Amino acid sequence: MTDPLKIAYSPCPNDTFVFHAWAHGRVPDAPPLDVTFADIDITNGMAERGEFDVLKVSYAVLPWVLDDYALLPCGGALGRGCGPLVLTRGPGAAKDLTGKTVAVPSEHSTAYLLFRLWAAAEVPGGVGQIQVLPFHEIMPAVRDGKVDAGLVIHEARFTYQNYGLRRLADMGEHWELTTGLPIPLGAIVAKRSLGVERLRAVADAARTSVRMAWDDPEASRAYVLEHAQEMDPAVADQHIGLYVNEFTAELGEDGYAAVRGLLTRAAAEGLVPPLGPDALEFV
Repeated sequence: MTDPLKIAYSPCPNDTFVFHAWAHGRVPDAPPLDVTFADIDITNGMAERGEFDVLKVSYAVLPWVLDDYALLPCGGALGRGCGPLVLTRGPGAAKDLTGKTVAVPSEHSTAYLLFRLWAAAEVPGGVGQIQVLPFHEIMPAVRDGKVDAGLVIHEARFTYQNYGLRRLADMGEHWELTTGLPIPLGAIVAKRSLGVERLRAVADAARTSVRMAWDDPEASRAYVLEHAQEMDPAVADQHIGLYVNEFTAELGEDGYAAVRGLLTRAAAEGLVPPLGPDALEFV
């Protein structure tokens, strides 16, 4: 029997939904998995250090890891109307963030990269201090006045009103308006050292696991809610509906264009190293 692949992905509903069938041995002929749960900031670091065979990472970290890892054409999070939000306590405009303190979930995340591209265009003079906080601490910090604004992701799109907060800007909306492309958020990467045959098997297993989750969504419900950190089941369903879509099954032409567009723009701003011409190609 093939040794299990060491995989790390987040406990968020979209990842547990996508990988449920594969992680539970339900995908025919798929390599077995040894699963570790970790937030995306942790998995980004794992990828940069070359740890684990398969990882869910931020698209923003790809320029630093593609020598060792291949981008899978499926399994990740990319879509429309699903971008990170900038939240504040009261009404305001982008210019009001000039010189202010903004909490972000990670300085290596796609959310922060999208925020930097947005701020460069919309915040004259730039924001002031960036404070990194675990994502579940950001909305309370904004509500309590510890920071002036917060960059939030995932289920916060559905819950920020519960904290009495307002949406100042939508990073995804800005991205879609300026590019016409979907929003790249989280990618699945696998070690190139696995070889062509195993890399293709990994991609096939991820794609099949997605389709099995869609075919029988109730099968993964207990697994999703077990790891969803006491999330309301209705919010978990919204989360899955937003982040698991046609691009999860196959990046396709628009998906690849979005990833290439994000990283090309970021490289032009000096925010990430430039990609090689074939860096995003799968085997």
